[in-house]
Amino acid sequence: MRALEVVLERGGTSESEHIVDGIVVHHGSGDVRVFGNPDVSSFWRSSMKPFQSLPAVNAKVLPDLGLGEEALALACASHHGTPAHTAVVDSMLAAMSLGADALACGAHRPVDEESARALDAAGRLPGRIHNNCSGKHAAMLALSQECGWSLEGYHESAHPLQVVIRQELGRWIESDPDVLSWGIDGCGVPTPSLPLREMAYAYARFGVSDEAGPRAVVNAMTTHPNLVSGRTAFSSNLMSATGGRVLGKEGAEGVFCVACPGSAWGAAFKVRDGAMRALGPAVLRGLERLDLIGAAELDRLQAFVRVSVQNTREEEVASLSAVQHDG
Repeated sequence: MRALEVVLERGGTSESEHIVDGIVVHHGSGDVRVFGNPDVSSFWRSSMKPFQSLPAVNAKVLPDLGLGEEALALACASHHGTPAHTAVVDSMLAAMSLGADALACGAHRPVDEESARALDAAGRLPGRIHNNCSGKHAAMLALSQECGWSLEGYHESAHPLQVVIRQELGRWIESDPDVLSWGIDGCGVPTPSLPLREMAYAYARFGVSDEAGPRAVVNAMTTHPNLVSGRTAFSSNLMSATGGRVLGKEGAEGVFCVACPGSAWGAAFKVRDGAMRALGPAVLRGLERLDLIGAAELDRLQAFVRVSVQNTREEEVASLSAVQHDG
């Protein structure tokens, strides 16, 4: 199939467009459906978080600290920095007797605008706890502490923690992690570049794995979707609208990965120009064309099928949607 196309239309005229490559694969049958170029490589970014969490999950460090599913959801999260999110990360750090200064991620404003404005009104600057990756970093600290590794430099590629994460990743992808191209993610940890095809197969296998670790991750993410991102995020709404039948995780620069645990499908999408705003329309169009999402679920996701663009007067002046192509 041709690549997916998402168009911004203003006044009945196409103003800009985003081209999206994707691949949907079935674990077991080998069935593969493609959109555009499924072998294009991209940095996995935050879509890798479920796999980065596995060493900590397998070591049971979160339960040993008295932490529950909410902490595991935050370990896999690109959260929006709301009080609900930061409270869980605070609890993770408190269980280790650590402060937010132990987190190697930098500070940035909460993604959630209401939470950001509340900080402004209180005269407070955002801290590391508000970083959308702070839950992942807290889980990394927990495993490092449990294993007796230095907490300094845990985010650096030579640290034992990152070595263990690469070893775990090697169980799920076809490539040898040591020969992949690696970059540094926005929060400071290493992230690999690999083909969409490998991302999709990894998610398909992850979703149907009978291992305790992946099952725990899937359950935590689908049970607490708003902790995995936020109430306005496409990923959380996708998991909520499908009752957890579809698991989705975004990554920066227009990456989105999907697992369907009940049906063994996995998928990966990449917006060529990195525009995150194109993900909802593109992913939903791809899943719809392959009958992986139903009409009732799409009705609940209309805000992402057709994205309203408003001006400063809060008037709709444009909309973003996927273009229908037959082939």
